[in-house]
Amino acid sequence: MPRQSPAITPSLATYLKTVRSERVEKSIEELISLLKRRQICNSRPCAIATAYLLRRVVTQFRVADIDQLITRVQQVGKRLTAAQPREIAVGNIVRRVLGIIRDEAEEDREGERSSDANTDSRPLSRDEQAQAQRPGLSSSISTFSPLKRSGMELTDLSNIIRSPDESFASIPEESPNRPPLLTSHTSYAVNNTAPMVTSMFSLLSHPASSYQTPTSSPGTQSPTTKPLTSQSLSRLSASIKDLKDEILSSIEELIDELNQVDDQIAAYALDHIHANEIILTHTSSVTVQKFLLKAAAKRTFTVIHAETYPNNHHATHSTVAGHSGRKSGAGESTDEDYLPSADYVKPLTQAGITVILIPDSAVFALMSRVNKVILGTHVVLANGGLVAVLGTKTIALAARAHKTPVVVVSGVYKLSPIYPFDFDSLIEQGDSGNVVRYQEGGELVDERVDVLNPMFDYVPAELVDLYVTNLGGHAPSYLYRVVEDHYRKEDLEALRT
Repeated sequence: MPRQSPAITPSLATYLKTVRSERVEKSIEELISLLKRRQICNSRPCAIATAYLLRRVVTQFRVADIDQLITRVQQVGKRLTAAQPREIAVGNIVRRVLGIIRDEAEEDREGERSSDANTDSRPLSRDEQAQAQRPGLSSSISTFSPLKRSGMELTDLSNIIRSPDESFASIPEESPNRPPLLTSHTSYAVNNTAPMVTSMFSLLSHPASSYQTPTSSPGTQSPTTKPLTSQSLSRLSASIKDLKDEILSSIEELIDELNQVDDQIAAYALDHIHANEIILTHTSSVTVQKFLLKAAAKRTFTVIHAETYPNNHHATHSTVAGHSGRKSGAGESTDEDYLPSADYVKPLTQAGITVILIPDSAVFALMSRVNKVILGTHVVLANGGLVAVLGTKTIALAARAHKTPVVVVSGVYKLSPIYPFDFDSLIEQGDSGNVVRYQEGGELVDERVDVLNPMFDYVPAELVDLYVTNLGGHAPSYLYRVVEDHYRKEDLEALRT
């Protein structure tokens, strides 16, 4: 009997392997399915999957119009955000890519203008100088032309009839303006070479006269449109290809930023963690873990770690002691499997850090001994507030009561231009069985009690003292400037359905 290969569980790793070879529409549908089933969850995995998908969308887009490319990216972004509205990092990456496309298009237009200006300012050749010095043709009828003489006679015919004794010397000088229209009974006197004169009664049928007074001499006015030659078409296609390559290169830089963001944040650890300090932290955030490990290379300090029950306590134990656990759902863990080697980070105890693991209920009692609180986050909002794992707000309130500074470590990709007008819409509800097991909750079910298990807390900006990002430290009141630097105003409402 042939041996059956084990089924591969869909995840971020399997999706990244297939997104390069699958059709674009199939890749979009697959990511939407993974987001809905929470097989890809949390900010960084969702951001990486979105960036890889949008790179594929731009690569396969065949239309040369930038506006159509922007519309296409917006349509894909709306579908992804509708699949999982609480994963705000998805919308952040879509807006970043839209900003990249707009910036590269504007730079390309400015480059074309500067090249055109350089072309216009080049020195003239000898033939062009001779043509420029040649006098242009007069815009009016020549004085010695019979057309001018006939036009004068027709113009002043009534005066000549009224004053037959006047000599032609008394005829006034011809005005450079357009000659007035003649009536139908005098039109027979027009020379055949003169311009056609239209009767006053037929103006509606002849709205445009053939007699046009040119405003400039021939050869001095450039045409309004230029025919596209093979050379100009090849230059246009090359410009479009270069613009597309620049957009893809910028998206690659965004992907590199997502892969290196934790190491970049950890580079600031020695500026904020000092010797013999007591640090309190929360959850199994990889960003916080690398931040502490970087400081532990040169500093000696103690970490008090809250276990984050009931949704994240298994992963927290893994972070502290190195016992791996299987992730099941958003932030949950069980003890049946192992973490992937790529997600495994050296536990804090092996780095020589003294770690004290405490239940969440003991946070307030120990806060008086703590020198600094370092927290991770799920998303940072434009007003300086943040959405983090359940229990974060309790720790921030205890820190404010004891005047303990709160430092939040977060990548810029988590910074969202969204304002928290509706807090409940940002909070995801988890499995209530983690709070009360179904086997033990018979009496509660009979009494029809709703058991809630929120996955996140909203922490207002006044409870945070400092944000440390991959760009450095920022006060909560300064985050709006960072938002303006990373997002275009026209893209802030682009993903509204």
